[in-house]
Amino acid sequence: MDRVLVLNGLTCGQALATAQGLGLERLDAQLLLLHALGKPDTDRAWLLAHDTDSLAAATWQHFHALSQRRASGEPLAYLTEGKEFFGLPLHVDARVLVPRPDTETLVEWALDRLARSGMPPAPQVLDLGTGSGAIALALKKTAPGLDMTAVDASEQALAVARSNAARHGLAVSFIEGSWFDKVGGHFHLIVSNPPYVAQADPHLAALRHEPLQALSAGPDGLDDIRQIITQSPSHLHPQGWLLLEHGYDQAAEVCNLLRQHGFTEVQSRADLAGVLRCSGGCWQGLGGAGIKTAG
Repeated sequence: MDRVLVLNGLTCGQALATAQGLGLERLDAQLLLLHALGKPDTDRAWLLAHDTDSLAAATWQHFHALSQRRASGEPLAYLTEGKEFFGLPLHVDARVLVPRPDTETLVEWALDRLARSGMPPAPQVLDLGTGSGAIALALKKTAPGLDMTAVDASEQALAVARSNAARHGLAVSFIEGSWFDKVGGHFHLIVSNPPYVAQADPHLAALRHEPLQALSAGPDGLDDIRQIITQSPSHLHPQGWLLLEHGYDQAAEVCNLLRQHGFTEVQSRADLAGVLRCSGGCWQGLGGAGIKTAG
């Protein structure tokens, strides 16, 4: 019988009200309660139909503990140990950043580049700083023919990425190392969502539960982006592309860096909010072209 039947406990509705009293959004409270009940997050209608069902004591205690952690600012994805990205359900925890919807802009742009004429049947693609594997796995799932390699300096992050790849049966080569340190060969496309938050940025306080090394990169947030741009030409095939995610106000500076290092066709792409979220260019020798915005 698909019901939670323990007497003398809070009902589902009362539990949700208690969580909202802690300051949680109703949707967050619902998703946490479904998680505590062992139900998928698509079962919100079940909660409405079972609003007066009583919760088992252990379920209530688990839910209340999760609610308190959420109220303290811990990401919902860490509490439910899952986040969907580009249609892929991924395991995430405190070892990796929570994948953001903004990063899907980078995936869409990469797929657009890979669909252009001139790409070989099995393009070699490199994802730098893969974290949970979100970008690499989204690309491999959508374009199975890719020769996909993913790099991360964190052994713990790679454990999460490998687990996600195994979960979805996606063949990705993983390398533990800092950016290009242990990468050999050349690629038709390099993508990266590197750290890009300035060290003194006040927004870091709200991200305190996520790994700092995956967020912050020097006084202006561009230390890692500079390194990637500088080193990428040595790892790109002729006519290969480098695509980078960056901060909302960094597009112009990233494009300037790309041009300074010989990239051409330099351009930026906006996310769904209209913010220039990603920039990139083509490696085809010295010189460069002016910035333009891709549609």
